[in-house]
This record gives sequence, C-alpha cells and structure tokens, in this order.
Amino acid sequence: MTPQRPLTTDELTERVESGDVDTVLVVFTDMQGRLQGKRVHARFFLDEVASHGMEGCNYLLAVDVDMNTVSGYEMSSWEQGYGDFVITPDMSTLRNAPWLPGSVMVQSDLSWLDGTPVRQSPRQVLRAQVDEAQQLGFTALGGTELEFIVFTDSFQDAFDAHYQGLTGSTRYNVDYSILGTSADEPLMRDIRNAMYGAGLTVESSKGECNFGQHEIAFRYDDVLRTSDNHVVFKAAAKELAAKHGKSLTFMAKYDEREGNSCHIHMSLRGTDGAIVFADGDGGNGHGEGGRSPVFTSFVAGVLATLREFTLLYAPTVNSYKRYQPGSFAPTAVAWGEDNRTCALRVVGHGNGLRVENRVPGGDVNPYLAQAAMLAGGLHGVRNKLELEPAFVGNAYDADSARVPSTLRAARELFAASELAEAAFGKDVVAHYLRAADVELEAFEAAVTDWERKRGFERF
Repeated sequence: MTPQRPLTTDELTERVESGDVDTVLVVFTDMQGRLQGKRVHARFFLDEVASHGMEGCNYLLAVDVDMNTVSGYEMSSWEQGYGDFVITPDMSTLRNAPWLPGSVMVQSDLSWLDGTPVRQSPRQVLRAQVDEAQQLGFTALGGTELEFIVFTDSFQDAFDAHYQGLTGSTRYNVDYSILGTSADEPLMRDIRNAMYGAGLTVESSKGECNFGQHEIAFRYDDVLRTSDNHVVFKAAAKELAAKHGKSLTFMAKYDEREGNSCHIHMSLRGTDGAIVFADGDGGNGHGEGGRSPVFTSFVAGVLATLREFTLLYAPTVNSYKRYQPGSFAPTAVAWGEDNRTCALRVVGHGNGLRVENRVPGGDVNPYLAQAAMLAGGLHGVRNKLELEPAFVGNAYDADSARVPSTLRAARELFAASELAEAAFGKDVVAHYLRAADVELEAFEAAVTDWERKRGFERF
C-alpha cells in the first residue's frame, strides 16, 4: 500500500512519465470548508504550476454556500471587478488521491497579485496563529474527530427528494457495534484505505448513535496538517459514498436525533519538541498534579474566549441545533476531567495530556476552529490566566455561562470582541461577520416545512 508520506516532486515526475498520473487537483479551502480549485494536466503542473502557481477569481472567498455572489465583502465585489488572486501550491501537501483515477492532489495558499497573503483565507487565518505560537516557543498539535450520517439514497435522489424522507444506512443505535456497522463496512473500508493512501494515519472507525451515523478517527498532527487532512477526508468520503450509490452528510444536526460533532483535541509542544503541558514528573492525569502552568493557562484561555469565538466553532444556523441538554453536545461553558457534559474535556496524561473542545459540529471549518482554539489558548498563556476548578457532575444543570444558542447571538459576541480583533485582525473579523450575516439573511427569508405544517391550516 502507498506509503504514508507526502509525494516529492521527483516521485510525481516519475509517475507522470510512466503514465500512472495524468491529473493534479490544485485546491484550496473556502470559507465553508470545501475544496475549490482546478484539475490540471500533470505535465503542465510540473512545467508551470508547481513553480509559478495559477490564478483564480477572488469571488471564491466572497460567496454563499450556493456560490452566489453577495455584497458586503471588502475583498471582492462587482465594483472592484471580481479580479484574481494567486493560488500557490504548498508542495509539502502533495498527496495521492486514490479515490480518483490517475490523480494526485496538492493544497494551496492564496495571495494577492502583489504577493501579499489573502489574510481572510481560512488556511492563512490558522497560519497566523501558528506563527504566534512559534513566537512564544510553541508548536500546536491537533486532532479532529468528525462524525457523519450515511444514507442508502444517492446524492441525486436525496437532492430530488429535497433531502426529506431519506433512509439511514442503519436501523438502530450502532454506537461501538461491530455487527451493526458491518452493512456499511464496504464503504467504511474504502474510506479508511483511501485515506491511508492519501497520507492520513487512520486509527479506527466506529458506529455512532443516529441511524447511519459513523466516525473515522485519524492520528493527530500539527494543526495545519490536521486541517489539511480534515478537508481532504470530507471531500473524499462524499465521493466514495457516491461510488457506492449512497450519500452522507456532515450537517451538525440533520434531524431531531443525535447531531454530527467534530470534537477538536489540542496540545502544545515546545518548538524543540519538549513537553510543555505536563510537569517534569510526567503528570498522572488526575486533578492538578503534574500539569504545568502553560497547560492550565492554555485551558483557561480557551474557556475564557469560548463564547466570543463560538462563531468560528459553529458557523451556520444549523450548528446551534446541536446544543440540547443531554445530547452529548455542550450547553455550559465549563471544563471537566473526562466529563463529556462540559464544553471542554481534559483527557490524557504526560505526553498525551490535552484539551478536547466539544463545541464544534460536523459543519465546522477546521482551519477557523483550530485558529480560534489556539488563539484562545495563547491568550491564556500570555496573560497567565488562572483555571477555575473543574466542574464535577452534570454540566447541563450547571449554573454557568452558556454556549450561544443561536448564530445571531454568536455573531454579536464575535462583533463586540476586542479579543477577536486583537487575535485575528479587523479585516478577518469583518469578513466572517459578513459570512454570518449572509447565512442569517438567507435563513430569515426562507419559509420552512415547520412553518407550513404549523400554519397552513391552523392560522
């Protein structure tokens, strides 16, 4: 099986000359966390694009989820003529795309024609926080646990049915069940093997609670590579589901049953690889013993900024439907020791000591969410914030601040946040506030099935 490492330019050249590869997907991640870009003939990629990049319309970071142009973005508009930005391949991300014949993929950074970075691009937002961490002497490591629901209906049939009345691929709760997930194993196996071939370190797959719900876990890495892997996985999983005649969704809340989460685990190391979260004795993972001031301040910072940064953890109207009592999605801004009722769950010990953020759902943009989490943690470290005592018991009943329950509430908190402006810059804050406004405007103009059922006859 293909080695778990990026391809080199020399290896790609050999494979192009042998006829094994003929197409390079040159991609970047948009605001919605999707891969956008072009398919380039492999020979042209080697001769031109690898060293010079290529151009694409800058409206790609100023559209809604349906790719409609919308007003209000500083970086791109009809008045400015919808010009180009430069798409520059990051050759360290060159990977196999085994779910597509004769294809490899490379992820890219965006810059303006004068060479300055497009600061609002999700990958650049995270890069900025990675640079901040390095200036403080840290490297950030992260892992995302992403859930999704598989349906027996194809994507085309789901579309034609307006995504209603779809059939989940399992008929009962298959959380951790081996027998219950066997029916979906042909698809799950294809996804695991394709991701291994694409350079991700696959750990496991398991069933979840909703009908057709699954999770595939991958090994942690530095936060930028984790985000790169995350978006590749989402795209590939959908393409592989389609090949099996099925569909799947990463919506945060498809129906009234369990939603799709995306728990994010994060830790810091020294730039020299030193362990900085645990004290020299390695830590025992219980109470405060063995945990460094860097760790406690980091967790305190994530907790202190959680409400103000929720917009980057939960970017859609649908995101907020997850936050229901007793749902394993958090409602209380609290942290606990291996406590799944809290927004932040501390797990591991020694080298594995880390904090899990349980706020994000499956619709999250991993670059933005990890940037928010890292920015919050670094805020705590810089200011040596003290960590409040761990919450013990059922945090759904806690008398504490609450996770924002609507996109509008999260939008207002982000807009008023001096911490957000200091961490990300006015231009980035304004860009993602506009994205929230576009989402809210579309939702508030829509007439839902709930309204029809409630009001057609009765009012």
